[in-house]
Amino acid sequence: MSLHQRPHQKPPAAGESLLFSSATASSRPLPLLTLPYLFSLLALLLFATLLLPWGPTRPSSVPASPWRAYTLQEAAAFAAAAGNGTLLLAAVSGPYLPFLSNWLISVRRAGRADQVLVIAEDYETLDRINAAWPGHAVLVPPAPDAPAAHKFGSQGFFNFTSRRPRHLLQILELGYSVMYNDVDMVWLADPFPYLIGDHDVYFMDDLTPVKPLDHSHELPPPGKKGRTYICSCMIFLRPTEGAKLLLWKWIDELKEQPWSKQRKSNDQPAFNWALNKTAGQKICLQVDVYLLPQSAFPTEGLYFKNKTWVKETKGKHVIIHNNYITGFEKKIKRFRDHGLWLVDELGHESPLGRI
Repeated sequence: MSLHQRPHQKPPAAGESLLFSSATASSRPLPLLTLPYLFSLLALLLFATLLLPWGPTRPSSVPASPWRAYTLQEAAAFAAAAGNGTLLLAAVSGPYLPFLSNWLISVRRAGRADQVLVIAEDYETLDRINAAWPGHAVLVPPAPDAPAAHKFGSQGFFNFTSRRPRHLLQILELGYSVMYNDVDMVWLADPFPYLIGDHDVYFMDDLTPVKPLDHSHELPPPGKKGRTYICSCMIFLRPTEGAKLLLWKWIDELKEQPWSKQRKSNDQPAFNWALNKTAGQKICLQVDVYLLPQSAFPTEGLYFKNKTWVKETKGKHVIIHNNYITGFEKKIKRFRDHGLWLVDELGHESPLGRI
């Protein structure tokens, strides 16, 4: 037989035909592109896409803010450096930014804006303030629930305001003096010349009965509820043991008088109880307090409602507090009615720009 000649093959018998074709088919490799195989391959690719990076990593559309790591110690040192060891403190969340801007215009006109440190109560507010005014805002974790902190009398508002004595105590422990203001205030003059002497704590009365111009600067007598009615919204403290004692007692009183649906408290009653128990009684370490003059630091019931008193004390007003009225629009309207909503015409003077 030639090397290239094929031998003749015998055709299979009829009974062998099916057996032969099955054996031949089973000996061939299965085609890869079957439907089950495609589904398995697709699932594997999807799994790998989710778990493994493909190509270069894309930068986040919202870069991480460098201010998230900014500490109260750093921020307080920054603000106090402009004020010889004294800083101005305010605390805000997003909805209060227009009030912060209004307050800042008045503070800037008094030459004190560089001393301001704002406690931002949410990260968006922290970034927004520092983007316009770097270094002047800090967030002290944990951030409270910002939406719940806006309604006066709510548990969120109580949680928001009850953080105040801890912020103040931390600043005193760092060795700085601090003035705290609510941002629904407006400065008509520099309040620091009124901080006479070397007392531990300075504050303003929240009652409306008119005092004589030469009234006492001691802690007033308690009212009907057995405590005084000092405003916790404007306080100046020196880094003394007496001031620290008051803040510790304020913190304790807040723990003893937590918010409830029946009481719906805020931080001010606890502040007054702390004052009465540390400055109004004979104890080992008595807090040295100073009541600021009513003519310069009036409560809203005098400035906004007693026209006769306003005329008689014209030229003596220093800080005006727009309190005892709830709702942003109502506060703004009252400020506007008295020519104190400065952002309308002087918004360009705010360190935050126009908000």
